[in-house]
Amino acid sequence: MMNKHDQIKAFIKDELEIFGGPLYMPETVQETDMEKTSVSSDIKTLSEFNSAIENCMNCPLGATRTNFVFGAGNPDADIMFVGEAPGEKEDLEGLPFVGRSGKLLTDILKAIDLTREDVYIANILKCRPPNNRDPNKAEIEECEPYLLKQIEMIKPKLLVALGRISATTLLRTKDSLTSMRGQVFDYHGTDMVVTYHPAALLRNPNWKRPAWEDFKKIREMYLEKRGAQA
Repeated sequence: MMNKHDQIKAFIKDELEIFGGPLYMPETVQETDMEKTSVSSDIKTLSEFNSAIENCMNCPLGATRTNFVFGAGNPDADIMFVGEAPGEKEDLEGLPFVGRSGKLLTDILKAIDLTREDVYIANILKCRPPNNRDPNKAEIEECEPYLLKQIEMIKPKLLVALGRISATTLLRTKDSLTSMRGQVFDYHGTDMVVTYHPAALLRNPNWKRPAWEDFKKIREMYLEKRGAQA
């Protein structure tokens, strides 16, 4: 016999297969079975937080994901990188930024004397949108509070938004990536800068030079902030 989580997942999957999107759920499911995940104030670690939300079914992406992609890295990181959403490989492995784009990010971090163990990496969405489409408003509204909780727990000194979609989503703007680069923004009390997504650099190698300039500045800011807190 299926548990409640599996029943909800099966229901959503059937609805999507039959009717496609958008999904209109019965009122009883919306109010009862799809009750939003509450995060207990007793949660003290990222591992506990992950366990509390990994079965989230607050939006239809819960029914189509292979794995919930919480995030990975140093729970006490001074710098945190944020992408838009998991892709196909991330969905399969349950980890953020794997595959070719993940390898490139690892190489860039190494070039500024950092490793993935030094930083924390997450996405705004924790589940992969079908066909890697951009996150929609409803999905962002459900998932961004999870990101905010991660930031609250990690307390990074610097956030780096990877890519235009991540940056415009977090900053609630329609500005271009070009106009946002080189600026320091405030995201709920934490300084944030914007640079290219590694996948974009793979598609357009001409952007690697300006991206490298961004990461040199990111390194400087990171060292300054660590020094100021020493």
